Amino acid sequence: MASHRKPRQRPLHPLSRGTVRTAATLALAGAATATAFEGTSQADPQQTPSQVKAEVDRLYEEAEETAERYNGAKEQADEAQRALDALRDETARKTDRLNTARRALGSLAAGQYRTGGLGPAMRLALAENPQDYLDQASFLTRTGDRSAAEVSSVRRQLDEVGQLRDKASGRLADLRAREGELAGYKATVEGKLDAAKRLLAKLTAEERAAYEAQSGGAAPAGPRATTPPPPSGWGHLPAVAGGSTRAARAVAFAYGAIGKPYVWGATGPGSFDCSGLTQAAWRSAGVSLPRTTYTQINAGQRISRDQLAPGDLVFFYSGVTHVGMYIGNGQMIHAPRPGSTVRVAPIDSMPWAGASRPA
Repeated sequence: MASHRKPRQRPLHPLSRGTVRTAATLALAGAATATAFEGTSQADPQQTPSQVKAEVDRLYEEAEETAERYNGAKEQADEAQRALDALRDETARKTDRLNTARRALGSLAAGQYRTGGLGPAMRLALAENPQDYLDQASFLTRTGDRSAAEVSSVRRQLDEVGQLRDKASGRLADLRAREGELAGYKATVEGKLDAAKRLLAKLTAEERAAYEAQSGGAAPAGPRATTPPPPSGWGHLPAVAGGSTRAARAVAFAYGAIGKPYVWGATGPGSFDCSGLTQAAWRSAGVSLPRTTYTQINAGQRISRDQLAPGDLVFFYSGVTHVGMYIGNGQMIHAPRPGSTVRVAPIDSMPWAGASRPA
């Protein structure tokens, strides 16, 4: 009989009924409170104007460093594109010659067929994959056919076209890699510049004006309002950098660029970034400089600060991320940063990194 009794059910824990809902409610409330405290702890503290300015300076410096990396990748991408275009042109020309040679073999093969022979030219012309046929090592040694020279020529041309296509494929892969780098650098630069703009928006109009004036970013009242004139007899200075009038022409170009806007990645003529300005200035004097700050510093003769002469390139920051052109009296012409224009500034306005004299 006992085996048929219903098992006695254990009483529920006091928290198992209505209290469960209460516990869940408390848990949700606790989570919400924790989230609120977490949000409070992660909120940016109120920054002082000096802290905002320091942070903006850091963002601009990092953006310029990334922009120079972008310039280097862009130069490599352009070179890869030029090489790819040249390879494609050469491949097209050699393919045309190959097709002409194969058509000639086809005519010869047709003649062999009409005369009852099926020589190597005919077999090559009819092969679905000519390369497979030509890869038979004993082919030319077995045949005494008069078309052996023509077949050998086609084989050589097939090899050449194949090699060119392999090279073009490698260049295309390199170009795609450079394009991926460009996209990454571009996103980084734009992100840092946007962050700098948001920080500057926290300042009052007076504080922003003071920051712009201090950093050399404020636009002058007129294109030449704060610009000292070039030295008298500038084109005839005997002690310019490089020992010739080339430095004079480079500095004259830089003077002519004063007032033009800074645009990162730009090399003129309407806008410039820092290395784009120095490259364009020396190009006007017949001297080719590489594109980036970190390559320009090694493009000429490295000089010390006390050896500076007009036309020399002066570099700044530990990563060699900014460059200007020395014009004498402790002054340079440079393109400072986004939102600014090409202008004259003292070389003491930024951390010194070195100087070079283009050859």
